[in-house]
Amino acid sequence: MTVTHETVPGTEVYGPGTFIDKNVLAVPTDARRVFEILASRTPGFTKDKAAWDTVHFEGRPEPMVQGPIKSPVMAAALHAMAGLVANELLELRDEKPTTENSVTIDTDHAGIWLGSVFTTYINGSDVTALARSRSLGALFKQDFDQGFGKGISSRATAIYQTKDPHVWYQLHGSLDANTALRSMGINPDVTFNTPQEYYDYIQQYVSKWTPDELEMHNVRHGLCGSICYSPEGWRKTEFGRRLSKHPLINVTAETYARPTPPVPLAKGLSDKRPLAGVKVLEMVRIIAGPQIGVTLASYGADVIRVNCSRLADLNALQLTLNAGKRTIDLDITKTEDMERLKELLADVDIFIQGFRMGSLDRKGLGLHDMLEMAARRNKGIIYVDENCYGPDGPFAERPGWQQIGDAASGSSYVMGRSQGYEGGKGVLPPLPVSDMITGLVGAVGAMIAIRRRAVEGGSYHVHSSLVAADTIALEKEIGLYPPEVVRDTIERCGFKEITPDQYVTEILFSVVDGWKKGLPHYLDEHSRFMTTFDDGHWGRQTLLKPVPRLGVEESTPRWTSPPVPHCHHDRDISWR
Repeated sequence: MTVTHETVPGTEVYGPGTFIDKNVLAVPTDARRVFEILASRTPGFTKDKAAWDTVHFEGRPEPMVQGPIKSPVMAAALHAMAGLVANELLELRDEKPTTENSVTIDTDHAGIWLGSVFTTYINGSDVTALARSRSLGALFKQDFDQGFGKGISSRATAIYQTKDPHVWYQLHGSLDANTALRSMGINPDVTFNTPQEYYDYIQQYVSKWTPDELEMHNVRHGLCGSICYSPEGWRKTEFGRRLSKHPLINVTAETYARPTPPVPLAKGLSDKRPLAGVKVLEMVRIIAGPQIGVTLASYGADVIRVNCSRLADLNALQLTLNAGKRTIDLDITKTEDMERLKELLADVDIFIQGFRMGSLDRKGLGLHDMLEMAARRNKGIIYVDENCYGPDGPFAERPGWQQIGDAASGSSYVMGRSQGYEGGKGVLPPLPVSDMITGLVGAVGAMIAIRRRAVEGGSYHVHSSLVAADTIALEKEIGLYPPEVVRDTIERCGFKEITPDQYVTEILFSVVDGWKKGLPHYLDEHSRFMTTFDDGHWGRQTLLKPVPRLGVEESTPRWTSPPVPHCHHDRDISWR
């Protein structure tokens, strides 16, 4: 399928290094175009145009997300890639091609998926209503938030103007805002009545620091943070240049390791989903890492999530990102818990880790440790790293969150310009796009690696990064929506202005409200995009379905068990 698409430089509109669509395509048409771009660039992904032609996109023609960045288009294209690899796995498992293999992607569904962590219903109440009524916390017996987002920490993560009035900086308190604030000489014990007062208080301090001083301070202390670069500014950094050398879906055969034979896909199972029989263990937190596992679970993988009950996470994310999984509590600083973890790892196919690069190496759980284990058992492993800045380069081991990816890549800068802000003033994109895309990229990479292991044998390293997930959408070939399209989307959905002080969830609530206006009934509990578990841990729970629809219904991704809390199952569980 050939679609004419041109972009023009957008420097005067969205800043240096941006490109605006000269001709705006309908979203499904654009998703098809971007799918073909990504498919052609991805090593190990089929280049067979006949296979590409089994993929179909449908949905409303107009954009549904605030701002010029085509996040639903990117999501739809990547979900299509996952679906196509899934069909390849089915053909490989069944040892015969089938004419029924197809992939259908609704681009509206893919757009809503980007905000799916806040589109669930519990006993008929949607999660945004529960959060606004302050009754969400009552669902959880254990408070993994551990004070996160309360008091001054509610504005420890925000975008601030630096001593250079033309450069803004993304501070991030991570899950321990007090430590970050104290390191800057900011008193975390002050009390005010409103979030705005906390923001203004922190701004007084940040404005005394130059951007480079803030960067060096955070690097020195191992803290999160990033200058809000323009897209061109990021590409000119050494970090940006190093990251650009890697494909978005980054799968590497670890050919230096001892060879291991092909691992056939499981046959004869009652579960006909493509990853049935594949064992996945994940050690992850927040959104991006868990999204890898929840995607693989929807394709049939047996996913065990390892949490440590003494470590902070975000309570609300359990409601969606643990769908289809089992969860256990292990503290790997304890000898007996580490031994239990190694027992599970002995037969694992995919290991997902979302901690700082190198941190698990020091625990004997790094890539090379796993390759040695794979050699001993004579069965290859897929090792999935999820981080902020990519697999190498000077920032590879630096911590990062979604907001850091947004600031570093230029996404926050572009979003600020789209709202008419000048002087480098950035705001967050309206959804946790880099988190969700990073998770999806990691899942697609893992599926490609499973297919390659089944044919070629060996072990594989998959890498997925937040900044890469953001930068791809800012490339010339992808393009940004022109201002008139941005304005039309805002008017149609009634989206509110985004400001530098806002946190992700505040913006996301506004987006959900806008979708309820601009996409009537799409988010309803009984929408065609939803699926319901009548006897979930929290009662009757409705979730957004997985996005891809395969030609064979029994193989189409779905979850067969509802979400559960962290650390829910007995630690002695075994693989299915």
